[in-house]
Formats: sequence, C-alpha cells, structure tokens
Amino acid sequence: MATFLYRLGRLAFRKRRYVALLWIAALVGLGLAAGAAPKAADDGFSMPGTQSQQAFDLLNQRFPGSKADGAGARLVFVAPQGHQVSEPQYKALIEQAIGEVSAGPQFGSAVDPFVAHAVSPDGSTAYASINYSAKNSDITSATTTVLKDAAQHAQTDGMSVEIAGNALQAKPEMGGATEVIGIALAAVVLIITFGSLVAAGLPLLTALIGIGAGMAAIMAIGMSTTTTTLAMMLGLAVGIDYAVFIVSRYRTERAQGRDAQEAVARATATAGSAVVFAGLTVVIALAGLAVIGIPVLTKMGLAAAGTVAVAVLVALTLVPALLGFCQRLVLPRKLRSPQPMPAPESVATPMGTRWARFIVRRPLPVLLLGVLGLAVLAAPLLDLKMGMPGDESQPTSTTQRRAYDDLSRAFGPGFNGPLTVVVDVQGVADPQAAVQRVAATVSGTHGVVSVSPARFNQAGDTAMFIATPSTGPSADATKDLVNTIRGEAGALKSDTGATLLVSGTTAMNIDVSQKMSDALIPYLAVVVGLAFLLLMVVFRSLLVPLKAALGFLLSVSAALGVIVAVFQWGWLADVIGVHQTGPVVSMMPIFMIGVVFGLAMDYEVFLVTRMREAYVHGESAHESIVTGFRQNARVVTAAAVIMIAVFSGFIGTSEAMIKMMGLGLAAAVFFDAFVVRMTIVPAVLALLGDRAWWLPRRLAKILPAIDIEGSGLAQDAVEEEREAVPVAP
Repeated sequence: MATFLYRLGRLAFRKRRYVALLWIAALVGLGLAAGAAPKAADDGFSMPGTQSQQAFDLLNQRFPGSKADGAGARLVFVAPQGHQVSEPQYKALIEQAIGEVSAGPQFGSAVDPFVAHAVSPDGSTAYASINYSAKNSDITSATTTVLKDAAQHAQTDGMSVEIAGNALQAKPEMGGATEVIGIALAAVVLIITFGSLVAAGLPLLTALIGIGAGMAAIMAIGMSTTTTTLAMMLGLAVGIDYAVFIVSRYRTERAQGRDAQEAVARATATAGSAVVFAGLTVVIALAGLAVIGIPVLTKMGLAAAGTVAVAVLVALTLVPALLGFCQRLVLPRKLRSPQPMPAPESVATPMGTRWARFIVRRPLPVLLLGVLGLAVLAAPLLDLKMGMPGDESQPTSTTQRRAYDDLSRAFGPGFNGPLTVVVDVQGVADPQAAVQRVAATVSGTHGVVSVSPARFNQAGDTAMFIATPSTGPSADATKDLVNTIRGEAGALKSDTGATLLVSGTTAMNIDVSQKMSDALIPYLAVVVGLAFLLLMVVFRSLLVPLKAALGFLLSVSAALGVIVAVFQWGWLADVIGVHQTGPVVSMMPIFMIGVVFGLAMDYEVFLVTRMREAYVHGESAHESIVTGFRQNARVVTAAAVIMIAVFSGFIGTSEAMIKMMGLGLAAAVFFDAFVVRMTIVPAVLALLGDRAWWLPRRLAKILPAIDIEGSGLAQDAVEEEREAVPVAP
C-alpha cells in the first residue's frame, strides 16, 4: 500500500499540471452533466414493511386522486374572547379566506368548517382543512404566499388566524449562512495550526472541489437533492481532514531535510495510507445505513459514501499536485529559507508531547477518570425515548406552534394527532356492517375520544375514518393506543372478514421510531464488525481495533446522554433555545452512530498509525505513543476543533432535528477526539505495552500484509540507489 501510494504521490507531483487539469475537467464535466440531467423526482418518505405505509399505499390505490401523501394545511380561526366564529362578520372572513386559497396554485380541495362541523364545542375556534395536489416537498413559494396572505387578510375584527400542516414545512437548503460560517471558522483554525495562509487554504480548496464533484455526480445520476444534505456535511468534514493530514506530513518530511518531491511522495505513502483506511471506515458506516431498510436513508448513506470516496481520491492525487505548485509556500515562514531544515522537534507540539508523557506515566488513573466521566454523561441514555416531534416542538413565535396550541385548547390534545383507520372489506359479504362493527370497536377502545363517520371509496371495498385519541401525538399513551387498536385487528378479521390498518402521521411516526429501534443493534453490529476487521488489517493487532470500537461506543453513548438530558429532560434547554422538551428524534441515534463512527475512526487511524509507524521502526511501546502525539496531536486537535465549530453552528437553528444534530455531533466529536482518542487510547496502549500490537500467528498468516507505515520505502530506496550505481566491467 505505502509503496503504491508513494509512486502515486510522486507521479502526481511530477505531472501536477495534468492532474490539476484533469480535476478541473472532471468538475466542469460533472457540473454540465448535473445541469443537463432532468430534475429528480422526490421519492418521499416511505417505510416499507410497516402497517402505516401499507395503509398509505392502499389509500392511494383504492381512493384514486386522494393523494394520501399530499401536502395539507389547516387554517385555524379563533374569535375574540366572548365571541364565536359563527357570528356573521367572522363567518364571512372565514369563507373569504377559503375562497382565496381555493383560487391559488396547486389547490386540491378545501372543507368548510361549518359544513364539516369543524367548530369547537364552545364555538370559539374553527379550522378549515386544505389539501393540495402536490407533495409538501413540491409546494411552491407562490402556493405558500397565497396561503399566508389569506390568513393575514382574515385577521380583522380581533380574529386570529394561524396555519398548521406540512404545506409550510421548511425545505432544507444548502450553501446557507451556516456552511459559510463553518468554512470561515475552519479557515481560522487552519491558519492558527499551520501558520501559513497557503497551507490553510489548500485543504479548504480541495475540500470544496471534492464537494463540488460529489454533489454534481449525485445530481447527474438522478438522485434527489434530499439525499445530499448528509453528503455535503461529511464531504466538507473529511475533505478538510484528509488534506490536513497529508499537508501536515509533508511539512514534517520537509523539516527532516527531504526535497519537495520526496516529501510529497512520502506524505502520500504514509498519511495517504491512513486516509485510505479512514475513508473505508467512513464508507462502511454510511453504506451500512442500508441495513435499516428505509429507501431515503439508504440513498442518503450511499450518496454520502460516494462523496467521501471522492474526497479520498482528491487527497491522494490533487493534494500532492497542488503541493507541487506551492512547495515552500505551505511551510512556516521560518522554514522557507534554502538553509538546511531544522530538526522535527522545532516544529513539534510541546503541549501534545507533555500530555502524552503525563498519560504514559499515570495510565491507570487517567483511564479510570476518562471512562467514569463518559459513563456518567451516558447515564441519561437509559431513559431514551424516541419519537418524531411535530409542531409542538416549534418555537412559539411560529404560526405552526400557535395553531397547534389553539387546536389543543379547543378540541383537546389528541386532536393534533389523529389516527387514520383504513378498513379493507374487499370480498366481504356485507361491507357496511363490517365497517360499522370496526368503527364501533375502535370507538369503544379506551383512549379514543371520537370517531368520524366512515367514508367509502367508489368501488365500496375500502373505507376510512378518523379516530381522535385523548392524548397528544408524542405521548406514550398514544403509542399504546395505536398498538391496542392494531391488536384488535385479528379478532375483527375473524368476526367480520375486514382488515383493519392504522395509519396517519402519528402512526407513521410511531412506526418510524419502532423501526429505528429495531435496526439499531443490527446496524451497530454490521458497521462495528466490518470496521473491526478492517482495523485489524491496518494495525495488525486484535486489541487496538477492540479498543477503538469500545472507545467509540463510549463517546457516542455520552453524546446521546447529553441529547437526552437537554432535549428530553430539559437541562439547559433555555440556554440553547429548546422550546418544548419531548422524545429524541427517531433518526438521531442512527445518524449519530454513522457520522460519529466515521469521524472517530478518522482520528483513531491518523493518531494510532503514527504510533504504530514509530513502533515498527524500532521505538518502544511507550516512546511510540509520545512520538505519535508529537507528530499528529496538533492536526488531530485542529480537525476536531473545526468539526466542533461547524456542528455547533447548527445549534442556533429553529428546527428541532437540526438543533439536535448540531449539539449531538459537536458533543460527540469533543468526547471522541479529546477524551477517547487523546486520553483513553494512549492510556490503554501504555497499560498494554508491547501486547497492544500482538496478533495470533494464524491470523497473521490469513490477514493480508499491508504496509501502511512505509517500512518498505527505505528498502525500495536502497534498491533504487544500487540500480543507479554503474557496474564495473
């Protein structure tokens, strides 16, 4: 591996103009292909194998044109205190608002609240249900403008009008202020780390080129933009990290007196080997999202994995080529003179060296303190409750949250989480009687407040009705109610021949949470298992990969514990702007495991391969730990600080999922980089000594021997010198 990458780096250095032109051509070509590709259709969010998805599919099949997954909105009208919405002046305003929306684009249907009996018992509140002909991801700004204007025009004579529903759901945007701030912070950290504007700018430039190529490729092959969010976030992260490690190793090689070409080749051979295997672990973690069985998550994982692969290619080819263009400009100013380079100690990180020596002297207390600290932080994880927060988690400044509160006060908390009950009576002798029996059974179930009249399709073989629970959509009692109704389906099938299915947004969210919970252990087993095998090949050790996997579990558990404490228990909720505590978003643990695992293995590979390199080249087990820190601690610290700064920028957003991801990822990177990789890992290696690098002989024979430390480079250099010496006749 090291020999191949050595030759690749030297080739990229020599042919740097061609390499740069090839990447520019690839970027332009992919950009043109992405621009020419037809707009990808939004696949929506489907949950194959769940009852709620089965019910959605049945509704779309048996109720043509109903658009069960279409966008919807509710205009919620509240009369002034002491008045009722049925009074003539307010009734006229309500009808006017419905008329305005009906005349707007993408309109499907609307229900007059006075016809549909959508008025609260005290007469103070009414709501108009509006259905659109498009999915919420396809709703245009013109449509939402008409909806907002209609609500605003009706807010006269003291009546308030709020808007609920997914038609106003914000679409994720790329390239916004958050990304710009993150890149700016990354630039500041890199300038401080390298002491050179060129050295700081090179990783940013190559990372942006990698992201551009990856995003263009994703769009060119027809994947929707909803799959690119994770790809862009990780592409930026690993793109910077990989370039930083190769540039840093190049500077170290130059500090040892090697010329530019040799330094580039050796940096690509050694740090590049770590990049390859770190990239493989990230790809494994992302591609492993396919285990969950949710199509949109599978596509997101594969898109992100492809972007990471592009970042690896950029680091191994474009970075060496660009180093050829700025051979001395990436060095600190004091090292740019043509005089002999100083010893590597002069460019070392004193703090990292002192910290490593401290840990080597006192490994057991450091290990115990680190493990116990993370275990305490992980304790709240035992109370983890997963769900899909809705409008109740929005800030009170949003119209969606105010509409949610108005409906809860007027109709009860369960009104915001209605259950759609679908009854399949195809082949049943008396469909009407069967549906009445099902509706009566559901109505009599404890926790159901009301049941709407059943509505049949044209063929008369399918009916649907709405069951309103007494509790809110994220309450445990609502989840129990859904399971209870579904449990009654078997007996009803035997008695009436009808098949009962429970769906709707609330049921779908419950199914998402359950599927995520069920997939968590298999996903962990696949990702950690494959990565363990890969790291065993990299480090030629059993204990080092085991330590790496256990350390990751500690850091991700502590980060999830922080999420539970803040978003579920409410600790420091006001400080970061959490307006409503509740269950943790169902996708959070899976996403955190995938993203954090990739970044954690990056830090593990970059730091520990440098230790192994020193060990293989003759240093003792303890000396190799200090050497690894001396060479790589500063750049690992810089990479971690960049990621923490970038992820922390998302904490200030109003979206619960994004805020949660920002805090969770920032905490996870901090715990993994500084507590696990730079504290617990050296403590464990110090305690194990030479045993850390032990591998059974049978395994050593089976596993491929991959030289990632560059130990074969010296022998190759000697052979090349011998070949270059003329043989005497």
